[in-house]
Amino acid sequence: MNRAKHIAIIMDGNGRWAELQDKKRVKGHEAGAKVVKEITTYCSNNDEIERLTLYAFSTENWKRPRLEVEFLMKLLDNYLKKELPVYLQNNVRFEPIGDIRAFSKSLQKTIKMVEEKTAHCDGLVQSLALNYGSQDEIIRAVNTLKSAETENITLEMLNNALDCKHDVDLLIRTGGDKRLSNFLLWQAAYAELFFIDTLWPDFTTKELEKIIKKFKKIERRFGGLK
Repeated sequence: MNRAKHIAIIMDGNGRWAELQDKKRVKGHEAGAKVVKEITTYCSNNDEIERLTLYAFSTENWKRPRLEVEFLMKLLDNYLKKELPVYLQNNVRFEPIGDIRAFSKSLQKTIKMVEEKTAHCDGLVQSLALNYGSQDEIIRAVNTLKSAETENITLEMLNNALDCKHDVDLLIRTGGDKRLSNFLLWQAAYAELFFIDTLWPDFTTKELEKIIKKFKKIERRFGGLK
């Protein structure tokens, strides 16, 4: 039976959720942040799940309206500060992925602070993908190896140069769209993909449980016959 050791989620639908309720888009992001806490807590209490990687802010999200981007930055900063005790209480280690150098110095400080404060935790690892794009990640990894004057880049070498060095077992996208949107393209090479219509603020631990049960029954062949 399969184990969903590494679950990755594209958290889509916050804005549409808010618009359907005649609310401002930022209210959808606030509701979505609460779901992040619920799903992370659930995963931290499931011994089979080792890593949870969430697509929080992509390299393309800078194209959104300035006020929305500014709100997302403040929401992220407040979320991390508020959730630090929750991380510690649930033995969750926080490991961001992506190029955070584009963020303000104060936000970078908060991100690094939470990472350092939870470094000793040995339970679930929660990664937030921040200013993350898989193509950007791969390019940065190649440039790192190039600067090291490596002659022949191997699969293992490239994998170790990436932000996320762990293969994804189960990748979920909420919100109805059926695409990966530049998320963990390398790591999800053999992931099982679940695209669901539920908007992220409506996503529940019960729905996640159902998906995991379906995942466990899938025959994963990894290119082989068995």
